[in-house]
Amino acid sequence: MTYYFLRLSRYLMPLLALALLACATPVEVKPEAAGNTLVWPAPPDAPRIAFVRTISAPQDLGLTKGFFRRLADLIFGEAQERLIRPMAVLEVGRVLYVADPGAKGVHRFDRGENKYQLIHLEGNLQLPSPTGLARGENDSVLVTDSALGGVFVIKPGAEFAVRLALSEPVRQPTGIAFDAQARKLYVVDTTAHCIKVYAADGTYLTRIGRRGKADGEFNFPTMLWRDTDHLLVTDSLNFRIQIFDTQGHFINKFGQMGDNQGEALRQKGVATDSFGHVYLVDALLNGMQIFDQGGQLLLSIGGMGEARGEFWLPTGIFIGADNTIYVADTYNRRVQVFRYIGGPT
Repeated sequence: MTYYFLRLSRYLMPLLALALLACATPVEVKPEAAGNTLVWPAPPDAPRIAFVRTISAPQDLGLTKGFFRRLADLIFGEAQERLIRPMAVLEVGRVLYVADPGAKGVHRFDRGENKYQLIHLEGNLQLPSPTGLARGENDSVLVTDSALGGVFVIKPGAEFAVRLALSEPVRQPTGIAFDAQARKLYVVDTTAHCIKVYAADGTYLTRIGRRGKADGEFNFPTMLWRDTDHLLVTDSLNFRIQIFDTQGHFINKFGQMGDNQGEALRQKGVATDSFGHVYLVDALLNGMQIFDQGGQLLLSIGGMGEARGEFWLPTGIFIGADNTIYVADTYNRRVQVFRYIGGPT
């Protein structure tokens, strides 16, 4: 009898331990303690940007595994759940999405439901090169895949992404934005050197730009950001940012090739905060630069490295309504989170 009890205990004890762990209440990872806060610019100047945290895996957001997930890990081995080569980032409510070509999918960190999932296509087919993310209708998420040449939709709680049928094909979709009020979808087609505009259902409407160096023309554009009144485009091989109104009319541009402060070598993600400041991520400068709408440099953050506030070939950026800033720090395999704490100037 003792022999069989010991044999049974070998299986029951791990399951009991898992059950106890599954009942534990998840703890939200707190931002830095006030005494340890890293800010830019450094004192005695008034701080404008504060470092909050880094995110590399579900546990960094306090997400815990349920009982059955832990049981599966015990039987089949623990699956790797971490960022590998994050390219773009997006927050929708309490859900954080990270496009990751290294993982061949989109990470979904759901803090409201305490769930993590790596999203693929139906049938567990991979997204080989997810590049851009945007919030769509009804809290859906729009994903571009530059290798598959398409736009895909992830609905809230869905297990996989579904291709959006576009009446006009895209060669190499990268940046993406959606205007919920006008129900217009903007997709950067990098090798076509333009932005293609669609209705919400994928019907082609028009295009913005063509190849060239003049105002409103592009040379391999990549990332795209839409705020209330503007579209901002990284015009990569013209080494500049171009700003349009939502109808596609050219407004302004700034930037030039160079390795000095305020210049660009390999600009990637672009975004604006609630005060209209323009944030530009540069992969070769390994940093984030902040400009006013006229292109005047206000602040530069970063440099090559692995410490807090340092970067290694960063790519994407997203800024939430509360001015929380998420930067895809690609080759450091993490998302760095900051917050704008300054005023309008």
